[in-house]
Amino acid sequence: MVSFSLFGISVQIHPWFWITLAMIGGGGSANSQAGLLRLALFVLAGLVSILVHELGHALTGRAFGARSEITLQAFGGLATFAGARFTRAQHFLVTAAGPAAQLLLAAAIYLSIPDLPMLISPAGYFWRVLSYISIVWALINLLPVLPLDGGQMLSALLGPARLKLTLWITIFTASTAALLIYQNTGSLMFPLFLCLFVWQAWQTLKQCR
Repeated sequence: MVSFSLFGISVQIHPWFWITLAMIGGGGSANSQAGLLRLALFVLAGLVSILVHELGHALTGRAFGARSEITLQAFGGLATFAGARFTRAQHFLVTAAGPAAQLLLAAAIYLSIPDLPMLISPAGYFWRVLSYISIVWALINLLPVLPLDGGQMLSALLGPARLKLTLWITIFTASTAALLIYQNTGSLMFPLFLCLFVWQAWQTLKQCR
């Protein structure tokens, strides 16, 4: 496990984080020097993008007086705030800061490198992948699906009294998104995660009843 501190925030990176990024980046087909270089750049871009996402959460939480830690693990990361008590508005802002940080990063890349789509160098590939991951990761996390950021933001908006509504929205959105993603891409990885979120929401809903 890799551990370091960034902006005074403890960061831990578990081995499965690297393995998962390599799988998503097509590690199984990287059988040439150029392929291995692209895979390494993809993993590096994924690290930077997801770390920026979690820093968005952590730094915003710190602005509200909370101490935070970041853990990067399989299929993403997590910013934790031990003992912190946020208001609903603060919770919404802390949650929204993650996707917002990634979208700002992507915008900064496109504004700084206007000819980015035309660059064929390894550096051009890295910046394209970094912006692509940042946009896709942010949009996925903004789905109103618990436990994604969008679901957490929806929960903060509706409040605990409307937990059932949040859970029904989670079930409907996750089911629809899983079906659409599978029909259009044939990929099973993220649809399976969405199905897991549907199952978790359904179990919570039954407990509420």
